[in-house]
This record gives sequence, C-alpha cells and structure tokens, in this order.
Amino acid sequence: MSQSAATPMIEVADLWKRYGEIEALKGISFSINKGEIVGFLGPNGAGKSTCLKIMTCFIPPTSGSVRIGGLDVQEHSRAVRKRFGYLPESAPLYTDMVAYDYLKFVGALRGVTGRKLAKRIPEVAEKCGVTDVLGQVVGTLSKGYRQRVCLAQALIHDPEILVLDEPTVGLDPNQVVEIRTLIKDLGRERTVILSTHILPEVLVTCDRVVIIHRGKIVANGTPQELQEAQASNPPVVLRIGADGLSSEAVLSTLRGQPWAGSARVRPVGLAGEMEFEIASKGADDARERTISLAQAQKWRLLEVRRELLDLEGIFRKSTQE
Repeated sequence: MSQSAATPMIEVADLWKRYGEIEALKGISFSINKGEIVGFLGPNGAGKSTCLKIMTCFIPPTSGSVRIGGLDVQEHSRAVRKRFGYLPESAPLYTDMVAYDYLKFVGALRGVTGRKLAKRIPEVAEKCGVTDVLGQVVGTLSKGYRQRVCLAQALIHDPEILVLDEPTVGLDPNQVVEIRTLIKDLGRERTVILSTHILPEVLVTCDRVVIIHRGKIVANGTPQELQEAQASNPPVVLRIGADGLSSEAVLSTLRGQPWAGSARVRPVGLAGEMEFEIASKGADDARERTISLAQAQKWRLLEVRRELLDLEGIFRKSTQE
C-alpha cells in the first residue's frame, strides 16, 4: 500500500513526554495508514508503551499532537477511545465467567447492548474461532483459546484500530500460526498495531516496521525497505587470528584508515580468533582495502565478508549503544 495514496488513520507529530527530568519521548513523528499492519518495536524502556498510552488516551502528552482518524486525542478523547480495541499482553479475563457472559459483559461496557450485542457476539466468536467454547468457563480453556477470547473482546465493539501487545507469548507453535493468520485476516478490515519482541512475527504479519529507541524513531519502513537501506553500504566483517595481538591495537589501526568510518569488536566464540566490524566512509565496497590492510599488517586473515543484515540485525544495529 502506497504511503501517499493511503488515508492516514494515525498521525503522530513532534510528540514529547517528560516524567520530571526523564524524557520518555523526544519529538517523535510518524503516521499509520488505514488498513496497515504495523510492527511497533523497541527494547524495554524505549518509549514504546508510553507512545501507545498517549495514542489510546490513557495519558496526556507533554507536547506535540496525536490525531486518530483526524481527531485530536486530547480534544476528542471519548470519540478516540471508541475507535480502539486493545489486547494486552496479560489477557484481562475473568476466569470464573462463561466465555459468552464475559463477551456480553465487555460489550456492555463498550456501549454495545440489546439485539446489536446479541448479534455481535456470535460474529466475533466465529471470526476468532471460539464459537465451540462460548458455553465454557474461561478458566477451563487452554492458553490459545483464552487468547482468542481476549481478542474477541477487543473486537466486540467493531473498532477501526486494534492494538495487540505480544499476542502470541506463551502459545505453542500451532497456536502461534493460528493467531498470526488471524491477525493478517483482521488487517484486511482495520488498522493493526502489533507491539512485540518476536521479530519473525513482524516479518510474517506486518506491512511496515517502526523501531523506537531511547524515545526516538530510529527506523521506519517495510522490512524490505529497511534491509535494502542496509544493503546499500553494509559493514565489512574481518576475522583474524589473535596470535598475541590485542583487540585495542587492531581497532586503533582500523580506525586510523582514511576509508574507515568506524570500527568495533564483535564477540566471537572461538578461542584464538578475533572479529571486527568496519563501516566504510563512502559507498565503496571496503573488502579489498580490508584485505590489503590485513596483509600489510601481517595479520593471519581468516575471513572477510560483507554483513547483509536481516531484521534482527537491523533491530540490534538500530538500538545498540
């Protein structure tokens, strides 16, 4: 889906959030289009949860703006909240209630009542695959079915936007595949924000990835776009024999080269070997220069390769110190 052609459902502009002297968000801006499934990634403490809480009207921003479907979250809080369905990491279930009664209760809280609610419960039950367990007590259900019932409660009021926080944590592999397929199906009808630490989940379910670190957006694009951006000038990995060398001395030599933009030590699991990552200053392939340098320094050359990063590598690189 083209970013320019699509209708923005969520618009975040220069968003700041301060807790005393702590800046949880530092002027972040991004948009999410109607009908997109977006993976919202970041290490613990990155500001991810703070951003989601502001978007869903749970806390106010310090400055900046968030618009949901054109509505400002501070000026139209009640209307904005109706547009969201939320599946938290810890499913908010009453384990002593029958699944049908639980969905009826949540529907009533969401303002869905009478015939509309009676019609809506079997609709979301079928969509989420829980029709056969509607008559069972929630506490007797498997983890997978509980997650599905919780997803049904997030859909009961037919929201335009779904926020899913770690939706597959604790599920077995078959249940994970089922939930991912369900998320893809839901994304055809509504906007989905998937907050997760499981990177393969992002690859198979999301149209786009937003990575946040230390309160700032450090990457934003489709997985393919992020990988292509890295591939345009990937770092070079050099592996040499230790042979009495110190990593600090090798680093000093590497950093002293006019063509090397930066260099760092990489962990290596084999005794007697050292590995370094070198970023070149220009767009040139630095492998030949690295090989020539190793020969001139009489290092025992074991390997030189370009590092083409997958999504996990991109995440690590974007969020490393």
